[in-house]
Amino acid sequence: MARAAASRRFASSSSDFGVNMSPRLLVMATHPDLHALASKHIEIEWPDATIVTYHIGEDPPLDKEFAATGFDVIIIVSAAPTEAAEWLAAELLARPEFAPILLILVQDPSPRQNKPMPGLYRIEGRKIDRKALISCVEAASREHRRMLAVLRGRPNFDLRYRFGSVRIRGHRCVKKLGGGGMSLVYLAESERAGSMVVLKVFNQVPDVSDRMISFDRFLQEYEIVAGLRHRNIVRIYDLGVADDHAYIAMEYFPAGDLRNRMKTGMAPMVALDYLKQIGSALDAIHSVGVLHRDLKPANIMLRIDGSVCLIDFGLAKSTERELELTQAREIFGTPYYMSPEQGHAETIDARSDLYSLGIIFYEMLVGTKPYKGASAMEVIHKHKRAELPAVPQQFVSFRPLIHKLLAKAPADRIQSARELLDVINKLEAAA
Repeated sequence: MARAAASRRFASSSSDFGVNMSPRLLVMATHPDLHALASKHIEIEWPDATIVTYHIGEDPPLDKEFAATGFDVIIIVSAAPTEAAEWLAAELLARPEFAPILLILVQDPSPRQNKPMPGLYRIEGRKIDRKALISCVEAASREHRRMLAVLRGRPNFDLRYRFGSVRIRGHRCVKKLGGGGMSLVYLAESERAGSMVVLKVFNQVPDVSDRMISFDRFLQEYEIVAGLRHRNIVRIYDLGVADDHAYIAMEYFPAGDLRNRMKTGMAPMVALDYLKQIGSALDAIHSVGVLHRDLKPANIMLRIDGSVCLIDFGLAKSTERELELTQAREIFGTPYYMSPEQGHAETIDARSDLYSLGIIFYEMLVGTKPYKGASAMEVIHKHKRAELPAVPQQFVSFRPLIHKLLAKAPADRIQSARELLDVINKLEAAA
């Protein structure tokens, strides 16, 4: 979904939204021209309207938990054939508490009588009738506000904003996804973003004790990612504090992570494409002096469109930060994917992340990790001392790349993510 929001102050209007209010609308259309047309009618009446656009048939399906409670009205616009738009409206309204829908069908009015459906408003005609559109939006908005008022009157209403012991207004809790010692992770619907988000909630109230170190690391994740705009790096929507607990709202990935994707097997050129995308993300973070330090399949997420995305910068470290968040010779990361120098608490640089990426690439191709052991220390030892892993014959064309990424000494490896991308481009050209 793409967002467009006017920046001007609210202009005088006959709108039912009031002097200090303007509508928040999700406009779903089957063609870009219909988006533009409906949006133009809306902006003429409400210059400050917030309009989020969704392209039916192109954008990923709306999450099944999405209820659009942060919008006043959902507008679905379609030209003939309109069956898909009508089916979508019915499917969405079947969800509990879903916002009202205005269905605009740009076609000759149908002679058949449409069965009334609670929450559904309908306009049909060869052109969009602006007056009818405004009237329906205002009526639907009044209905939505009445529904929300009823919900707020229920004794358990505040539970929807509860994330453990923390109440975060504007985010409806859907379910807990996981967490660790530093934070808990939830799936939520953000009323501000108008989409499903992942909320990472710091589970301790910061004070002057040692917990400030982990709190600084939590905030560092926001600082690192919020400063980057890259297709293969997780999007951060918000940083806030609620009940003295900090939280980060970030992109949600319903397609899951690379760890689960690898279980189904992967074609070599798909693995190479994933390697290229992750390499591009590393090039972006390394260029601003940041190391990830915890590359593993669980920290690489998949979008519906097939792109992959790097997440979890909780262990990331800026090479230029004055505040050192880890003590000397302290080891962080996941042993299966650690570089030899990281596993032995030696000085690391960007080449350590490239080693970890090499391990992931090997696993994507071969289907198994190159180094295993009965304990974490045995795996760490193998990273440092074992022979380079054997590469099956069917992947022989990738052997030089794998061995260059997994060289024991950093000086023998590919030296930068940019160099890695150049190598991948040559392999793709030769394929």
